Amino acid sequence: VQLVESGGGLVQAGESLRLSCTASGSTLDYSAIAWFRRTPGKEREGISCITSTGGKIYYADSVKGRFTISRDNAKNTVYLEIHSLKAEDTAVYYCAEQPFGCGSNWEKHEYDYWGQGTQVTVSS
Repeated sequence: VQLVESGGGLVQAGESLRLSCTASGSTLDYSAIAWFRRTPGKEREGISCITSTGGKIYYADSVKGRFTISRDNAKNTVYLEIHSLKAEDTAVYYCAEQPFGCGSNWEKHEYDYWGQGTQVTVSS
């Protein structure tokens, strides 16, 4: 599976973005997809996870209320909408795939495939 993130860019604080994670080489119909972000000097942070059908969704406490994960399996794509962007949201955002669902410890799972990341920069 190849995952490709897109949709990042330079935005003003308060604006919104929608990131996409599109797969090629295999269907995502049976995969859980998670979003992570990494800022230089900080550990990788789990953002959200969505199960294969979208029936269960998990968010990190730090992003609840501003981030929305969704998926369109017909397009082999998972989305991450970020609203009311803040300077501290500046990071490289990655999506990752694994076949076993999310679960309460989704941030600590081993993910089989990762995208290359998309940079989000928020100016204040």
